[in-house]
Amino acid sequence: MIEFASAALLVIGAFFYFAGTVGLLRFPDIYTRLHALAKADNLGLGCVLAGLALRAETLATALKLLLIWPLALAASAAVAYAIAHRAETLGIAPWRGEEEP
Repeated sequence: MIEFASAALLVIGAFFYFAGTVGLLRFPDIYTRLHALAKADNLGLGCVLAGLALRAETLATALKLLLIWPLALAASAAVAYAIAHRAETLGIAPWRGEEEP
């Protein structure tokens, strides 16, 4: 049963990574692309790490794997903010929906 749950979490994580990549390629501006990529990758990473933690041989290994997720969440938020702030500083306007940028 644990193997099935682990495999399911790994597949779900891969789906979120794929969805983030599609968002990166399909959305019209840097802000929407950044949002899609950051959210989907964080969910994907959480699912993958949970799936790997279920397969870990020791509790210490599982806890180390699960510790990676909050660190990645904090890093992702900081980097997404820095990229969006730089885009705003450069004068890149958000897409308003009227036309393709």
